Amino acid sequence: MNLVVVGAQWGDEGKGKIVDYLAEDADLIVRFSGGANAGHTIVTGDVTYKLHLVPSGIIYPDKKVVLGTGMAIDPAALFSELATIKEQGIDWENRIYISDRAHLVLPRYRDEDIVLDKNRLNPIGTTGRGMGVCYAHKAHRDGIRVGDMYNEKLYASYTDEDRGFLDEFKALMKDMVIDLTSFMAENSDKRVLFEGAQGVLLDLDVGTYPYVSSGYSQAAGAAMGGGIGPRAIDGVMGVFKAYSTRVGNGPFPSEFDPDREGELENYIRETGREYGVTTGRPRRCGYLDLPALKYACRVNSLDSLVLTHLDVYDEIDEIKTCIAYECDGELIENFPTNISLLEKAVPVTKSFKGWNKTLTQCRSYDELPTEAKEYIKFIEDYTKTPVDIVSIGYRREETILRKEFWQA
Repeated sequence: MNLVVVGAQWGDEGKGKIVDYLAEDADLIVRFSGGANAGHTIVTGDVTYKLHLVPSGIIYPDKKVVLGTGMAIDPAALFSELATIKEQGIDWENRIYISDRAHLVLPRYRDEDIVLDKNRLNPIGTTGRGMGVCYAHKAHRDGIRVGDMYNEKLYASYTDEDRGFLDEFKALMKDMVIDLTSFMAENSDKRVLFEGAQGVLLDLDVGTYPYVSSGYSQAAGAAMGGGIGPRAIDGVMGVFKAYSTRVGNGPFPSEFDPDREGELENYIRETGREYGVTTGRPRRCGYLDLPALKYACRVNSLDSLVLTHLDVYDEIDEIKTCIAYECDGELIENFPTNISLLEKAVPVTKSFKGWNKTLTQCRSYDELPTEAKEYIKFIEDYTKTPVDIVSIGYRREETILRKEFWQA
């Protein structure tokens, strides 16, 4: 059985926690896209794990994980991350596999990335980790794949600089490298969880181009980067927060306006700990954008929604959500392609009564306050997609499951 988890907003939705939660009953976790520019935070007990390249399921001692074909892998960042989690007590040896078709991020890519963004007419606000440059070299057909390190003739053609960097990791990675398609075929009877990176609104094709990532963040990427065909996907979950956030430049129509909302953005940012796992940058915050969420449901064929950070609203008297946009006197109810429209759009909001109750102790949906359930019901009706998981805190146990996912 193959289940896919993607971000249904601009990333940072809490996918790491949800993948970690669902991984308990999975056999294999496959990360199908992204690189060290992504960051997932997992809290178990008193320990916080911050992952960037390694799939979230690695925290479980009996799970195997895969870095898939669609990833851009910086070997230095990978082994630094592995050293960190080993210090935290995670024994990862013989549990990590790497697709031989995944592309490698070289040190010179990071310099190219920074220079490229500075010289753009419309700077994106890249993390400067070299991901975009890696994917560009891939598209230009002059990138270096993981498996290429073990092709002696091809490897000899690389520059001294590139070989000098890769030589350190070539032997370290060798036993991890697999033919992913064959590997997945051999494990077709397993419960496999496919983990995405960033969010669908940052997808290269269906996101807010050009203010997007360079890889695929939508559910279709699980097939392209995960070594399976699209008909092998059994279910798709989209993770979203009770509000919206975005990092870097680009349109954000539901963003809080200090003139309208006062200190609400600062409250949400501090309460929700809205700072980048990778960069530490403060995230831009805004109302839950329902036209954008409905769009995410459509382009991913979402079976289920996963609502996170609902507890951030515990002390808010009135909760608002964006149900449409107003632009130049026109009401817009769908999520437009036109970036200029999105940049000028003003959110049209609907208000909900807050619950003024701490949610973290709730262990079933019925225990949630009526006001919280009304908020969730409105989201389900608007998007025509059920909210099957509700996260009310950072810990595994602070999760309400409304549906069993690992049933064939």
